[in-house]
Amino acid sequence: MERSKKPSAIGVGASLPQPSISINDKTVEARLPTGESVTVYLYGATVTSWKLADGQEQLFLSDKAHLDGSKPIRGGIPVVFPVFGPPPPNHPTSALPQHGFARNSTWEFLGKSSSESAGRKDGDDAVKLDFGLSRGMLSEEFQKAWPYDFGLVYSVTLTKESLGTSLHVQNEGSDNFDFQVLMHTYLNIEDITQINLQNLSSHEYVDKTLNGTAHTDSSPTLPITGETDRVYKALDPAVPIVVASAADNKPVFSVTREGLSDVVVWNPWIEKAKGMADFGPDEAYKKMICVEAGSVAGWQTLEAGDSWEGGQTIRPRL
Repeated sequence: MERSKKPSAIGVGASLPQPSISINDKTVEARLPTGESVTVYLYGATVTSWKLADGQEQLFLSDKAHLDGSKPIRGGIPVVFPVFGPPPPNHPTSALPQHGFARNSTWEFLGKSSSESAGRKDGDDAVKLDFGLSRGMLSEEFQKAWPYDFGLVYSVTLTKESLGTSLHVQNEGSDNFDFQVLMHTYLNIEDITQINLQNLSSHEYVDKTLNGTAHTDSSPTLPITGETDRVYKALDPAVPIVVASAADNKPVFSVTREGLSDVVVWNPWIEKAKGMADFGPDEAYKKMICVEAGSVAGWQTLEAGDSWEGGQTIRPRL
């Protein structure tokens, strides 16, 4: 006999929305269910885009950036390893190009990790992408220029509130090697004249626009009023470097670090921007500021079989 009111079927609980991953021969893109996204090129393991849920881009990418693997990508977050800047003479890195080979090599996508393994409890609002590079993946030219066995794992972690990047360096050979590392982050801003940097006061820096001379920052904030290329040394990684609005001093970005005690602040300004073939448009210097977490004031020595890790977490104004 038919009953007028049948009991409802007991449904199986729907699984929570999960981050989606899109992979092709050039890029890996991750998107959270809430809309945040990150794009990483396998060439250089370079993060080229980080968007918030409302679609706002947080990283600067030059209109003239080479995205075909012919040159390092101008913008985003290039990875600098094992040397920062032009290699010094009579050093094991001397035969390498400026900023080393990590940003000039094609990395392997190792896969994604769940939020739980990234140290988070709420399983659907974070994703970690891992990329690998080892000696055998380098060009023959780079293998000859830097004859050490190594393994790099670069992790990019996207959450609703932040973007994290970290590098794990493993010495897989029998010889010690020295290295430097930097995350060359290009932050996207509205107007370079309307921001300043905080938490750099009283710290020593090397000014590359003044022949590499040493100075101590005495101002409470650092406005950018011309070409800027400074290496701040021995900072407390736990104290964030803040890019603040000059109008209200509220953070636009904050950058905290782990294992990275140096910070490079860079903006090419007018003339240098015009002279860089892959920087565009010429006026784009107004729309970016590089706040680069690294270990570059000296050299890290990694003994045979040992490993090292450092990273950064960038938080935008939400």
